[in-house]
Amino acid sequence: MNKLIYILLFAFLSCKQAKVNGNSKVIVLQPLGNFQSIAAQEVLEKIKKINSNVVLRKSIDFPSGSYNKPRNRFRADSIIKYLKSEIGKDSVIVGLSNKDISTTKDNHQDWGVMGLGYHPGRACVVSDFRLSDKNKKEQFYKVVLHELGHTEGLSHCKTKTCLMRDAEGGNPIDQEKNFCKSCLNFLKSKKWNLK
Repeated sequence: MNKLIYILLFAFLSCKQAKVNGNSKVIVLQPLGNFQSIAAQEVLEKIKKINSNVVLRKSIDFPSGSYNKPRNRFRADSIIKYLKSEIGKDSVIVGLSNKDISTTKDNHQDWGVMGLGYHPGRACVVSDFRLSDKNKKEQFYKVVLHELGHTEGLSHCKTKTCLMRDAEGGNPIDQEKNFCKSCLNFLKSKKWNLK
C-alpha cells in the first residue's frame, strides 16, 4: 500500500514539474475546408521548434454561420468562437485557412484580414488568401506566430521589424524579421523556445 502511495505521489509531482518547466499549452493546428495537408504539416514542423506540444488535426468544414455570402468571405470571429469550444483549458487552437476571412474593425463591418487572434485568448485563425504568392509559406508562418503571440497576451508592436507589427490594412510581412526584444522576452516568459 505504501509503495502505491509513493508511486502516485511521484507521478503527480513529475507531471506538475513537467508542466512548470515545459511548455504549458498544447498548440492544436486545425485545417479548415480544403486547406492542404502538406502546408499544415509544414506549419506543424516549424511550430515544433518553439513548442514540442503541438498536434495537427484532420481538416474540418468551416463552422456553420461563419460564411458571409455577399462578400464571399468567412467571419474570423465566428471561426474563433467555434474553435475555442473544441479544446481544453491548457490548449490554444489555430485555424488554418486558404479562404478569405474578415472581422469588424472600426467603421468597417467586413474588414478582410490575414489572421485574427484575441489577446489573451485560446483560439485564432490564419488565412493565406491575402499573402504574396512569391513567398506565401514564409509569410503564412509569420502570421501564425503573430496570432499565437496575441493569444499569449501580446498587443501590436510599434517596432517595424517585429512579427507583432500591425499590418494596418497592408502586407508588411516581408519587413518583419523576428520578434523584437520586448516581445521575445514576453514570449520566453510564457515558455516559448525562441532565440
